[in-house]
Amino acid sequence: MTFRYALELAYRGTDYHGWQIQPNASSVQEEVERRLSQLSGNTPVSVVGCGRTDTGVHASYYVLHFDASKELDGDQLTYKLNKMLPEDISIFSAQKVDEAFHARFSALSRTYHYFVHQEKHPFLLDSCHLTQACDFSAMNRAANLLLGKQDFTSFSKLHTDVKTNICTVYKAEWIQQEDKTWFFEIQADRFLRNMVRAVVGTLLEVGYGKLTEEQLAEIIALKDRGEAKLSVPAKGLFLVDVAYPENGFLRTNKRLK
Repeated sequence: MTFRYALELAYRGTDYHGWQIQPNASSVQEEVERRLSQLSGNTPVSVVGCGRTDTGVHASYYVLHFDASKELDGDQLTYKLNKMLPEDISIFSAQKVDEAFHARFSALSRTYHYFVHQEKHPFLLDSCHLTQACDFSAMNRAANLLLGKQDFTSFSKLHTDVKTNICTVYKAEWIQQEDKTWFFEIQADRFLRNMVRAVVGTLLEVGYGKLTEEQLAEIIALKDRGEAKLSVPAKGLFLVDVAYPENGFLRTNKRLK
């Protein structure tokens, strides 16, 4: 008999080659699995994450699940993991869930934030410094073109193993935090590899006056990655929320950014 547990966590992705285990490279998944295995008497433990984040991308809210051969105390598990894990990975909670719960496939939507700042600042290292003036109103008008169900091949990394590039975007908006700092919020049922960073890079071209809304619409319609602009750096990108059905998973309100 096995028991399924869900963990809520956050991590700073700067020193990792993404979430997923990589050959000859450090990953967040590898760190978590190693500690869980140690707590299980060195019995290998495999975890399933809510999604894949690329090298250097952060998560201020992330969910995973794993199966255990015995019942566990969630508070004790959270405490012990936080003592064992490096400082750039933090566990918020551990809870027993229904065996039907799946961190990836049960998710209804995911939300990302991409942070930018317009004035050089030593404490904004997890944000992208924009070195030229940007029209955020124009970018918000253009962002409306992303809404709804459509093919996002133009913003996907090439040669991925997904069956479809169709996503439904529920929200796409630039939000001002302070005078010189903004973030782009995008929520969708699913995301393609490199999609958010490619979308942000293309929207910035609109903000710089190098691309019109009409040209952005054409880029989307062409379904050609070569048509979209360069991806922005990974350091400004955060997975900030994952939504699940109300039954089967009791989420905390903890979110770091």
